[in-house]
Amino acid sequence: MILLQVLQLTKYYGSELILSNIKLEIQSRDRIALVGRNGAGKSTLLKIIADQLSYDSGEIIKPKDVTIGYLAQDTGLESDLTIWNEMLSVFGPLREMEKKLRDLENQMADPTVYNDPEKFKKIVKEYDQLQIQFKEQGGYQYEADIRSVLHGLHFQDYDYETKISSLSGGQKTRLALGKLLLSKPDLLILDEPTNHLDIETLTWLEQYLQNYPGAILIVSHDRYFLDKVVTQVYEISRHKARKYYGNYSDYLIQKAEQYEREMKQYDKQQEEIEKLQDFIQRNIARASTTKRAQSRRKRLEKMELMEKPAGDEKSAQFSFEIAKQSGNEVMRVKDLAIGYGRGPVSENIHLNIKRGESIALVGPNGVGKTTLLKTIIGLLQPIKGSVQFGTNVEIGYYDQEQANLTSNKTVLHELWDDFPDYNEKEIRTVLGNFLFSGDHVLKTVSSLSGGEKARLALAKLMMKKANFLILDEPTNHLDLDSREVLENALIDYPGTLLFVSHDRYFINRIATKVIELSPNGTTEYLGDYDYYVNKKQEQLELSLLEQQENRRTSDDDTTASKNTFALDKEAKKAERKKRRRIEEIEQTIEQKETVLSEKEALLVQPDIFQDYEKAHAINQEIEQLKAEIDQLMEEWTELQESL
Repeated sequence: MILLQVLQLTKYYGSELILSNIKLEIQSRDRIALVGRNGAGKSTLLKIIADQLSYDSGEIIKPKDVTIGYLAQDTGLESDLTIWNEMLSVFGPLREMEKKLRDLENQMADPTVYNDPEKFKKIVKEYDQLQIQFKEQGGYQYEADIRSVLHGLHFQDYDYETKISSLSGGQKTRLALGKLLLSKPDLLILDEPTNHLDIETLTWLEQYLQNYPGAILIVSHDRYFLDKVVTQVYEISRHKARKYYGNYSDYLIQKAEQYEREMKQYDKQQEEIEKLQDFIQRNIARASTTKRAQSRRKRLEKMELMEKPAGDEKSAQFSFEIAKQSGNEVMRVKDLAIGYGRGPVSENIHLNIKRGESIALVGPNGVGKTTLLKTIIGLLQPIKGSVQFGTNVEIGYYDQEQANLTSNKTVLHELWDDFPDYNEKEIRTVLGNFLFSGDHVLKTVSSLSGGEKARLALAKLMMKKANFLILDEPTNHLDLDSREVLENALIDYPGTLLFVSHDRYFINRIATKVIELSPNGTTEYLGDYDYYVNKKQEQLELSLLEQQENRRTSDDDTTASKNTFALDKEAKKAERKKRRRIEEIEQTIEQKETVLSEKEALLVQPDIFQDYEKAHAINQEIEQLKAEIDQLMEEWTELQESL
């Protein structure tokens, strides 16, 4: 069913053209993204469709019964009501219906009614019809829906009687989004809905929108979010709109192919024009050929000239996929010692990596991080200990020195020789995604810059489709744009990651766990780089306290008294930190146990346990949650025992 059509729409701001002859169609359950550079007119088009802004020409066709919900960018919910009452206001008609049901129930309990068979029958019939209508419209679940949305938007720890006016701007924005989601319009229009959302909330929103019963029209700069949600992309560029099918990644590929195709057509026409002009110039003055020259001149004058395709400043665009899934146990390293023969640079190394983990290996320069990676992949022999891989594990290794590149090969053959089953066009398409196009693919590897070599190495890694990526400083030589593309690709990656990087932002975006390597072994931190740094600071403070305590016995009474005061102060500070961490862990465990209960409840629903794939996926999530809870409990126990 077509919900809305935009036909030949044009919009000016004063004399400035913003949108020209825009055509757009939205059908039931469509998932559409509007993309384009800042100022292209994306938000303007959303406002026009939502009837918030006028337009100069064209037409918008929408059936009268189609409902539209619109959330502008950074719109906060301004209300004097409480959180709960504001969400309840969405369900006014249902609550009136519920009130009517209670009224009918009271009437049926009235002796003057149930003693009158005809009157009682009439009321029962009305009650039954209203109850069916109430149920079909979600009357028995709207309160659960409110709790679910508030939980998804991270309001589960709030008192729902809190006044909205007392909340922050970001909280009000989330509530505005929640209220719109609960209203469930036929067409949901969202302008930058991911602003102010953390990753966990963003993941929930992605899942919610994937299952949303209506159509969705979105503007967002979050490429990962768009890949998860949308199935169509309209690009607004140079005032025009162009439609692409698929998600954001599909759009990038199609756009590149389309540009290449149009460029060939343009070049072909330019070549034809050049030939015609040359013929005219050479033959117009000659009596024997002047008629043919005049004929070609007329042909040239009638020719509809193509505009040269206007390409963007392109960034590398790629994603990592796997050919097959590994077992749950990806790699186990036991009592490993590593080095180059002059004694170990590090020993007592233990790693246990599960499928789907993303692990950052950190430590000071020279401690052996690269040596450990090379030992794991077999380039170096361990001094002692063992490295064992699980079932179906396929390794893809990225070397920061690009030692796996052959300097005298061309870019084209560097990739093609490793993947001979692909044809040249496919190889060129892949290389084009990494900014190698045209004659650039014929350059030798030795002539490439550091950034170009890095992109070529990443292209080879992508083509391998390995399920266990081991990366040594993957962001070296990459510009900021390419780093962001790499980060997004690794976030989407369905396999397992082990990487060395000095890029703190990269680690914070990618890592689910940090492992510190020292000469004496490995220490595991269950968090990102910021968490790792905070824990290291706590350890340092505790170490200083112990040193002060050891020195205290050799001081005189006065000094001892002063030191005791300082130590007590530091000890209390450390104790407060421990207690805060204990409280954080308890809250996190409670949240995860709530989610665990919800997941376990899902397994008993017929539409879940009868669907193997859904049930299997939920079971995996349950096992992951249990493992995370167990790890948190271990940390909680250690902290409690240290108090």
